[in-house]
Amino acid sequence: MNVVVTGSHGLIGTALVQALRLGGHSVRRAVRGTASPPDVSWDVNAMYIDKAALTGVDAVVHLAGEGVAARRWTPAHKERVRRSRADGTRLLAEALADLDRPPAVMVSGSAVGYYGDRGDEVLTEESPSGDDFLSGVCREWEAATAPAEEAGVRVVHLRTGIVQTARGGALRKQLPLFRAGLGGRLGHGRQWFSWISLADEIGVILHCMRRDSLHGPVNATAPDPVNNAAFTKALGRAVHRPTVVPVPRLALSIALGREMAASLLASQRVLPDRLEADGFTFRHATVDDGLAAALRDV
Repeated sequence: MNVVVTGSHGLIGTALVQALRLGGHSVRRAVRGTASPPDVSWDVNAMYIDKAALTGVDAVVHLAGEGVAARRWTPAHKERVRRSRADGTRLLAEALADLDRPPAVMVSGSAVGYYGDRGDEVLTEESPSGDDFLSGVCREWEAATAPAEEAGVRVVHLRTGIVQTARGGALRKQLPLFRAGLGGRLGHGRQWFSWISLADEIGVILHCMRRDSLHGPVNATAPDPVNNAAFTKALGRAVHRPTVVPVPRLALSIALGREMAASLLASQRVLPDRLEADGFTFRHATVDDGLAAALRDV
């Protein structure tokens, strides 16, 4: 297949491009600025995309967006996060809809942040959205694919959990502390944590591309969500260090700001119902397997 990937230089995008090429697919990266063929030039701020470079595309995987945790949640940063996802997705979806032959499928990023802070509630793709900042961003993000859907493109909204890999993301930031024996639970530790290994995240994307039966929201999370205290103990076991230094909620609020700290402590017990019903098999179904794989993932 001819596949366009946005966010191709990010953590997930880099691994996905490698997997696609190893699988014999042709990949076009959507890049800011001037792109060399066959890549696609686009600029979300200018609401520009080179539609001609999308001709003949069979599938699109849309992963681009401003890093949510890249800096403190000032009003300006929150607006960049929102616009990069909602406006960028709309720009891409409208361009695909305008093609003489739109691609068959668009796998578009979203996140388990869609569900908000839900305590012990078990969350599936049928569960309603939350009401905080990230929930609102995810709703706009998913709604922005409408032009592509109306043009007959099969759209999957990939509600991804926290991707576990030593290559980057949250785990890479945690590892130095845990390896020094300074890791510990966040807040009271009872909040649910929905995660997925990088290998399974790539497997889920490829599965969603292939399977015509999947459309709409799909939870990209391992079937073994754990609370933060259990995850903390599992990571301590993985690096052979104690985990006895808890991080109080107040300390997180001072370091990150109240709203971002609240998001970090949100409880999301998300299950991958649609993937499992569609026959997807996780390589790393338990948190111990996932963390062992993540630590090998360098």
